[in-house]
Amino acid sequence: MKVNECVGCGELPCVDVRHECYLVPNIEVYPEKISIALISEAAPADSDDFYYAEGDPLFQQTTVQAFRDAGVEVASIRDILGLGVYLTTAVKCGKTGYNIKAATIRECSLILEKELALFPAVQVYLLRGDVAIKAMNYIAKRQGEGRVIPAGSTYKIRGEAYFYREARAFPSYLQAGPSFFIEKSKRKMIAEDIIAALGLVR
Repeated sequence: MKVNECVGCGELPCVDVRHECYLVPNIEVYPEKISIALISEAAPADSDDFYYAEGDPLFQQTTVQAFRDAGVEVASIRDILGLGVYLTTAVKCGKTGYNIKAATIRECSLILEKELALFPAVQVYLLRGDVAIKAMNYIAKRQGEGRVIPAGSTYKIRGEAYFYREARAFPSYLQAGPSFFIEKSKRKMIAEDIIAALGLVR
């Protein structure tokens, strides 16, 4: 299955994102082998930095390091996929500024909802940053459920057990991007969440 052949955005209605950066994963993946969905913030400004780009893209560098911080010996996104971890973004276009409007996150969560539905065997959602958390909450609300993750600072709410249906959901920090290498305290918490997530599916 190729994800971008199953889901996408035809109209690109959002006004506060860069449509030329639009990206949905174009990889071949076996849905039944995916047990963890890692959702980060938005597509990169440069498509060469995306998770599944050729070479050694930035999103791969920081994500591989996050898994290594967790004691997992990986060298590429392919290795991480081999662990049953699918990586995507909540917003499929690039950012124009630091923040993304709630209306944009809500609109793009419609795509994310269809994308996640492709993976019925997922047991864990790693929600990387506020945008991913908000997107998951929008999905749950549309389905008549309460918030998956409560309001509050990530460092205050992490550590509690949250669920989207029967799958565990971890609110955490963004691991995709240059700031990952700088914020060492957040790196430690990201690693802890990866360890916990992998422990639930092994």
